[in-house]
Amino acid sequence: MISTPRPGTSWREAIRVYRHPRVIAMLFLGFSAGLPFLLVFSTLTAWLRDVGVDVAAIGFFSWIGIMYSIKVLWAPVVDRIPLPPLTTWFGKRRGWMLAAQLIIMLGLALMAYTDPTGNLWLMAGVALLVAFGSATQDISLDAYRIEAVADELQPAMASTYQLGYRLAIITSGAGALYIADYASWQVAYTIMAALMGIGIMATLITREPEHFVEPFTAEREARVVDFIKRRAHWPHWLREAGAWLIGAVLCPLVDFLARYRGTALLLLLLIGLFKVSDLSMAAMANPLYIDLGFSLSQIAFITKVFGVIVSILGVLTGGLLAVRFGMLPMLLVAGIAVSATNLLFSWLVGVGDNLLALTLVIGADNFASGLSGTVFIAFLSSLTNRVYTATQYALFSSLMTLPGKFIGGFSGVIVDAQGYAYFFVYSALIGVPAILLVLYLMYRADVGQTVAKNSRSEISGGLT
Repeated sequence: MISTPRPGTSWREAIRVYRHPRVIAMLFLGFSAGLPFLLVFSTLTAWLRDVGVDVAAIGFFSWIGIMYSIKVLWAPVVDRIPLPPLTTWFGKRRGWMLAAQLIIMLGLALMAYTDPTGNLWLMAGVALLVAFGSATQDISLDAYRIEAVADELQPAMASTYQLGYRLAIITSGAGALYIADYASWQVAYTIMAALMGIGIMATLITREPEHFVEPFTAEREARVVDFIKRRAHWPHWLREAGAWLIGAVLCPLVDFLARYRGTALLLLLLIGLFKVSDLSMAAMANPLYIDLGFSLSQIAFITKVFGVIVSILGVLTGGLLAVRFGMLPMLLVAGIAVSATNLLFSWLVGVGDNLLALTLVIGADNFASGLSGTVFIAFLSSLTNRVYTATQYALFSSLMTLPGKFIGGFSGVIVDAQGYAYFFVYSALIGVPAILLVLYLMYRADVGQTVAKNSRSEISGGLT
């Protein structure tokens, strides 16, 4: 269900959506989602190296990130199984969100009081717990974000979510490092644990969204589940387990294929290809800056401070323009912007050690990244059925990163063989298929009608 703006949507109306209480709440929930990410990655590795942990051991900590890649495995549990007594007290989505936030807070506090030099395995285990809580929070929070408002507000929800997320990245990255430098790592992680209270308060204050089941979806799932339950020769426990697995795991995929039919595979292809250009070049950006002769302090300030600020402007612009002009037109703009800014890196190779050029390239790249991130999150949100929100969105978010991460693994080989200039041209060109797919969606009448029909049928589930 890809939403389009109402005819005659004005700039004033587009801006007004940011006053919606749930859009505002998403700023604080996005902060809660982004806070733990660096605390189990780059900030943690900085701590480990700072206290003298061996580099080889630190490398294994990157495996903690697998939790974010495999969250689709337990997304059906978050979608279907209540969590007593939290589900009873707070509702289906808020109950799981609160449980995940409490796990993160507890885990960060435990990390603060764990000595990595004497208990490295314990530190790894607690960091894994924090990553699990963070991935679970992502599942439940994405589901809440999609279900809490109608499709017309999804770009604004994605925008404030990304704004909060990026502010949290600054806090848990540069902020934690400054605190550790002036106080200690224990104090830094204790403060980060306390800051999870922002997300907890937002979860407690906001209301649980209405849960709407479209009759056609309920009837289709009931037929499939009933077929399993009528297998009389199966043991009772096997029939019940099979019915649950099919309802929770298979039906979300069948539902997507049934709603979009001939368009479904096209949409899945677009999801897999849209971030390829962006993700494939990410690993080579910092090596390029260093090889061109920029200092670490110059790179840190321009990428981590200036770049993040500009990306926030891109986030806000993407949300506003998607509300004003519609999802698909802005998806096209975002795809072109990401590919075009990759070409700027090839220009930077030719310019060399020029601080102004570096600032312009990083500014353009971060603005495009922020804009495209907001638009694409809203696009993925619009494709989900609110009966299977957590499972379907977890599937989409995993699919959108895997191809780019896989292709990005060969980036160093290409740079070694052909040089940076060729590599960044290549990384721009591999974004062209996604742009062509968006154009296909926009201009093929039958595809557009299918998408619009599904959008109208699902909007009733997004009660404010």
